[in-house]
Amino acid sequence: MVRSRKKKDLLTLAGIVAALVIINFLSGYVFTRFDFTKEKRFTLSPVSKLLLDGLPQEVKVTIYLEGSDLPPGFKRLQRTTRDMLVDLQAYSHGGKIQYEFINPLAGIAEQQQNDVIKELQGRGVDITNLSVKTDNGLTQKIIFPSAMVSCNGREIPVKLLQSRVGLSSEEVLNNSIQNLEYALVSAIKKVSADGKPEIGFTEGHHELTDLQINDAMRSLADGFLVGRVDLKTISMEALQKVKLLVVPKPDQPFTEPEKFKIDQYLMRGGKILWSIDQVSAELDSLKGRGGEQLAFNKQLNLDDQLFTYGIRINYDMIADMSCVQIPVSTGKVAGEAQMQMVPWLFYPVFMPLSKHPVVKNLEGIRSEFANTIDTLATKGTKKTVLLSSSPYNRKLSAPHLLSLQMLEEVPDPKTFQSAPKMVGVLLEGNFRSAFENRPVPDGITQKVDIVPQSIPTKMMVFSDGDLFKNQVASDGSPFPLGYDRYTQQTYGNKNLLLNIADYMTDDTGLIALRTKEVQLRLLDRTRIRSEKLYWQLINNVIPIALVLIFAIFQHYMRKRKYAR
Repeated sequence: MVRSRKKKDLLTLAGIVAALVIINFLSGYVFTRFDFTKEKRFTLSPVSKLLLDGLPQEVKVTIYLEGSDLPPGFKRLQRTTRDMLVDLQAYSHGGKIQYEFINPLAGIAEQQQNDVIKELQGRGVDITNLSVKTDNGLTQKIIFPSAMVSCNGREIPVKLLQSRVGLSSEEVLNNSIQNLEYALVSAIKKVSADGKPEIGFTEGHHELTDLQINDAMRSLADGFLVGRVDLKTISMEALQKVKLLVVPKPDQPFTEPEKFKIDQYLMRGGKILWSIDQVSAELDSLKGRGGEQLAFNKQLNLDDQLFTYGIRINYDMIADMSCVQIPVSTGKVAGEAQMQMVPWLFYPVFMPLSKHPVVKNLEGIRSEFANTIDTLATKGTKKTVLLSSSPYNRKLSAPHLLSLQMLEEVPDPKTFQSAPKMVGVLLEGNFRSAFENRPVPDGITQKVDIVPQSIPTKMMVFSDGDLFKNQVASDGSPFPLGYDRYTQQTYGNKNLLLNIADYMTDDTGLIALRTKEVQLRLLDRTRIRSEKLYWQLINNVIPIALVLIFAIFQHYMRKRKYAR
């Protein structure tokens, strides 16, 4: 009887071992994962899996967020990033995703750390200086919440921490985790791609100079071929190769042949980003003309064309109480000029509230002398508002006399209560040609058949030409796009431009990953304080009581069994 039982136990053990061996063998060929979270936070999207499965060559990801003494929030970001990279590596064909976590300052002498920091900043690595509380008080700690994606000699920096003014640290961390898949997969796609889409900035109408869009072009160059487009000389065939056409703050009118090229470029599926002012007003001119300037209407000769597409940019200016501060001289003390930062209502900061992936969770967008936009009913075109002013705004029609004396006036909130004004709109669908039933303009030498209606395409219109202009230092060197040298604050203008470029040029729908939602489930601090003892008793007494009940029941059952 005993021998039979031992034989049976051995057979059972052998069966379990054999099953484990078979499962282990099959796991090398069959891969799957189970995600029981409601929002599927640990599941890669199908577009990410498809891209990873088709990687042509090995991609290396270097994460600079390393160290055992990181603050709790950064530890969570580090852990989530590691989990994301494990998934990316698992789904990449042949394990083509390789990654490592490093601390760039580890083992570096203190006098050499500044050189390392400058070198990393020059490569686009984001750096955060935190005040960390220790036993000896507050100490400054430098953290690098960034990654570098490299492939075949090319590299793209990735910002892991998506900060935003007005959000708590938990919300900032949550937004960063939501955006993690898009940030990494988008960089992997760009760095491993064989060819780059072309982006062209127009010139010939006193648009922003190369220096003023230096950082915009440099940032886009990581994933795109970026250059200038002269509409006077470029052929339709060459223009059609441009994936995205950017019109950055023209000051002179467009000719009919130039408008015709833009129109037929759009009709054939081209994408356009309009960033234009309808009113001529500059703060530098205001300071250099005795503190006064007449803001007057520009004559760009684009109104009829934009009207046909379903957009009207008005000849006015938005004064908004949500605005940037500028330095103003308040006199001299001991021969030195005294500067004071004061709000300038004509430099609004637009807080993106839309859930559209282009603007979702972006920082505030800095602008200068923005106009209002009206949308018109056009068949076959969908319009999505991307940016709007705050409810505390006021519209001033042009021409209008601007004066620096306005800075001395305290704005009355009652006069700044108005419905939010549109300043950025996305149009998608089929557009009607502005040259329908019209002859080809004089000046078009090549034979072009007029396409009266476009194939499905996209267009974005922003009523501020300075959205993508970087500031320039006194020595002529450009600041990063979105950085305000006076307040030393960085706005979301650069990320807005990069998201626009991705959305307009990518046909895979990768940017839709930015709509991913990870619900923030925080503890109710009020209930924690009022019910602290109650939950402590439940968590400590009930488990012990259950163990005791189980032990007593087991003891009773054993005693009853063997007493027989």
